[in-house]
Amino acid sequence: MDRDSHSEDTLSTMVLENIKNKLIDAFRTGAGSREDTRENDGARVTQLSISRSQQANEELRRAQIDGAITWLRSELLEMRSQDLQLAQTLLGLNTEIQRLRRESFGGPEDASDDQQ
Repeated sequence: MDRDSHSEDTLSTMVLENIKNKLIDAFRTGAGSREDTRENDGARVTQLSISRSQQANEELRRAQIDGAITWLRSELLEMRSQDLQLAQTLLGLNTEIQRLRRESFGGPEDASDDQQ
């Protein structure tokens, strides 16, 4: 029986070693998978972070462009207002010049008409 018990002990030891090796492999694979998962999660987080950063930059750029367009519109409106004021001033000056010409040319003609 010693022989049988020794065989059983050897068999049990081999089975336990086999189970031990399977567990070690499973944990190594699991740990590797977890590390891979962590790396994948890290990559996903990094990609998500980069994506959000790009979206934020895009929104900031659009806001800057919108601000620039708003500033240009206000400048153009101011220029239009100044243009209208200048046009009114020029029309007033033209009217005054025409009046002065009539007075200037009309005065001597009226005087020559009176002399004849």
